[in-house]
Amino acid sequence: MWIINGKIITMAGPVIEKGYVRIQDGLIMETGPMESNSTLKDQCGQGEVILDVKGAWVMPGLIEAHAHIGLTEEKSGAIGDDCNEQTNPILPALRGIDAVNPLDPAFHDAIQAGITSVMTGPGSANVVGGQFVFMKTHGRCVDQMVVKAPAAMKIAFGENPKTVYGDQNTCPATRMGTAYMLRRELFRAKQYLEKRGSDELVDKDFDLEPWIPVLKKEIPMKAHAHRADDIFTAIRIAKEFDVDITLDHCTEGHLITDEIAESGFPVIAGTDLTSRSKVEVEYMSFKTAGILADAGIKVAVTTDHPVALIQYLPICAGYAVKCGLSMEEGLKALTINPAQICRVDDRVGSLEPGKDADIAVFDGNPMEVFTHTLYTIVDGQIVYKQGDEE
Repeated sequence: MWIINGKIITMAGPVIEKGYVRIQDGLIMETGPMESNSTLKDQCGQGEVILDVKGAWVMPGLIEAHAHIGLTEEKSGAIGDDCNEQTNPILPALRGIDAVNPLDPAFHDAIQAGITSVMTGPGSANVVGGQFVFMKTHGRCVDQMVVKAPAAMKIAFGENPKTVYGDQNTCPATRMGTAYMLRRELFRAKQYLEKRGSDELVDKDFDLEPWIPVLKKEIPMKAHAHRADDIFTAIRIAKEFDVDITLDHCTEGHLITDEIAESGFPVIAGTDLTSRSKVEVEYMSFKTAGILADAGIKVAVTTDHPVALIQYLPICAGYAVKCGLSMEEGLKALTINPAQICRVDDRVGSLEPGKDADIAVFDGNPMEVFTHTLYTIVDGQIVYKQGDEE
């Protein structure tokens, strides 16, 4: 397949105002300017697809770095809600992959918006909620859609765990209780890993095994934290146990920018496209992403679907740009930044040779509300073209 005459935004170098992308066997083979390859049609194999996009924006497929798509299904109510196992505050062995329903209509909405991959998993009811999975948005069998699993370990601070378990008159009923339970779990896991590398360990512990990739820094803890004090607690515990985290939501991050920058941890900001429904989101603002990015912090944006609908991901970035995030950083927050934050940038997030051919073609800037998706391509296959929804 060839995509020709497009504005090629590779996210790995300068914009090619009139260029092409060549795809083969589900991978990107090359990109370049049209004038450097005037005999493109002669090079195409017989029967190869040629998409002449006539100046449209050709970008890496957009990436949602924090969602619950497939776990909290649309239209299904409580029957289709598998997001939170609210029976135990510490459940590291839960795997989001086991609850994802690829037939959730939200996946089609994502594809129609040019979103080709997502990080999805358990919610924030528990101190430790379980493992996230990074996956493509197109498919019927989740095992065939997986890019990375496990991809992160979900942890949560603030109102959600303390409300869920405080109402049950059990720990954690306070922020102190949440921090205590997470510390105790990490302490046990660290001891377990030390014994696992020696002759002391006789049997493997099913509930502690999932911590090994976290302690080895192969995957991060995914820290749900809105308020400044919760963000500080997340950073404090991560430093204490020498593990990596992503700061998800980070609603008051613009109030403590220097400290976040010093931590070195990335931020997945949002969603800001919703109401201030809790005390801890009182200072919610679309300006957060821009302030953090200006401080040198790597930032992605999120809808936290279904808190805001996943198809509005590029609009969330657009509002962040309106409130101070640069245009370039806005596009990065939808592509290469979430790919790097989710540690899958070897496969997605930019248009570079050898990467998955996950591509979105728009008739303009995707962060503008009137822009249409012309094509969505996943693994080199056209999975959506304008008009399919009619």
